[in-house]
Amino acid sequence: MIEPPPRPGAPALGTPPATSRPSVIQLVFREKGALYAAYMPIFSEGGLFVPTTREYRLGDDIYLLLSLPDDPQRYPVAGKVGWLTPANASGGRTQGVGVRFPADEKTRALRVRIEELLGTTLSSTKPTQTI
Repeated sequence: MIEPPPRPGAPALGTPPATSRPSVIQLVFREKGALYAAYMPIFSEGGLFVPTTREYRLGDDIYLLLSLPDDPQRYPVAGKVGWLTPANASGGRTQGVGVRFPADEKTRALRVRIEELLGTTLSSTKPTQTI
């Protein structure tokens, strides 16, 4: 079988794809309601929904710079895409990705901080941006 020539700009056969740097996204939550809507306790280590029209795949690296309500500190999180909400999703859900937090002590402390901020809101039946 004869292989077609590679598309312009495409890597030659047998060439590993170029690794791209993780996206850096700044997330600022000014209100607890917005944090509740984005928080994803479905991930064992926690995570956040990030509205974006950029295309991602499960497992892609994303670096978040996170600001929480009434907290001057910015929290860096090196997460991975663990959830995809495509454009035109059912129920009018916002397009974006769920970013899984890594299993490290700093991020575990951040998850505890988020859950403390949300308090009893965590057990709410109010819909979120994901499930």
